[in-house]
Amino acid sequence: MTDRYRDYRALASSLDADAVVLVPGPNFERLFHAHFATSERPTLVVIPAHGPPAAIVPNLELGSWAALDFEGEVFDWRDQDGYGAAFAALGRHMAPRRIAVEGQGMRVFVHHALAGAFPGVEIIDAEREISGLRMVKTADDVARLQEAIRISETALAEVADSIRPGQTEVEIQRHLLAALFSHGAEGNAFGPIVAAGDNSAKPHATPRDYPLAAGDALLIDFGATWGGFHADITRTFFVGHADDEAQTVYDTVLQANRRGHEIARAGVTAHEIDDAVTGVLEASPYADLIRTKTGHGLGREVHEAPYIMRGNHEALPAGCVFTNEPGLYALGRFGVRIEDDILVTDDGCRSLTTFPRELRILG
Repeated sequence: MTDRYRDYRALASSLDADAVVLVPGPNFERLFHAHFATSERPTLVVIPAHGPPAAIVPNLELGSWAALDFEGEVFDWRDQDGYGAAFAALGRHMAPRRIAVEGQGMRVFVHHALAGAFPGVEIIDAEREISGLRMVKTADDVARLQEAIRISETALAEVADSIRPGQTEVEIQRHLLAALFSHGAEGNAFGPIVAAGDNSAKPHATPRDYPLAAGDALLIDFGATWGGFHADITRTFFVGHADDEAQTVYDTVLQANRRGHEIARAGVTAHEIDDAVTGVLEASPYADLIRTKTGHGLGREVHEAPYIMRGNHEALPAGCVFTNEPGLYALGRFGVRIEDDILVTDDGCRSLTTFPRELRILG
C-alpha cells in the first residue's frame, strides 16, 4: 500500500478512531488528485488506522475510479439496484467501532447509510482535523494558487481599463467572467461580486442592472480557479472621482490591510492578526462601519482554516495561506474592501496578490 494514506491513518489513531471516511470534495482531491462530483449517488472512501482502505463507488464511475490506482476493496452499485447492498457489503468487510467524518462535507443520507452498515458505530465530526491536513501548502499547491491569482489579476486589469460611467454591474460582471476564461481560468472560485454605489456596502452583494454614476464606489470581489485551487481578490475603485470622505475611508482600510501584511508570520495567532487589523479600523472615526472579520484560509476551498478572527488563538504555521481583507461598509451609501492572498513564512509573509492597492479612479 502506498504512503498516500499515512496522514489519514495517523489521524484516525490520534482521534482514537478505527477509520477516517472521506467523501468527494477538497480533502478527497488532496488525497487522490482527482475530482469526483457530488450527486444523489454516494461515493466514499474508508481509510482504516490499520490495513487497506475500502470504497463505495457508483458503477458508472468505475472507469474513472480505475485511474486512481486504488489499493482496497471497491463495492459498486447501480442506480436501478440502489446503494443499500453496497453498504451492506462494506459492513461485512469491516466493522469499525468509531469513525471520523467530514462534518461539513458529508451529507445526512450518507451518514445514515454508514450508521446502517456499521451497527453500533460511533460517528464523530473531525472536520477540523481532516481539513487541517490541507492547511500547510506544498510548493505545488502554492504554484497553483499563484497561477489562479495571476489569471485573476490579468483579467481584473483588462476589465478595470474598460470601465466607464453608465456601464451596469451585470455588464461588468459578464466582462470579468469572459476575461477570466480568456486568460486561462478553469472555473470560478465563486460568483463574482460587482457592486457599485450603495450595493458596495453589502459585503456579499448581488450584481444589478444599475448603471455606474460619477462618485460611485465600485467593489469587485472574485477569483479564478486553476489546478483545483482558488484565488480570492477584492479591489475597490471609484468612478470619475472620490469625495473627501470616500478617500479617508479608503485610506483607513488601506492602512488596516498594510497592518495585516506587517504582522503576519509563522507563530502569530489568527486572533493577533485580526486584533491588529481590526484595531486600525476601530481607532478611526469609522469604527461603526466594521462588519466583517479580517479573513480566512484559502486553497482548495475559498473559505477554509485558518479563520482570521478574534477568539481564534490558533498559531499560523509557515506555509498556510489566508486572505487579508479589512473593510468598512456604510449601509445605504458605499463600502470599501481591499483583499490580498497572503502566504505565511517563517520570517514574515509574502503577498501572492500584486494588483495595486492604492486608490484608483476609473472612467
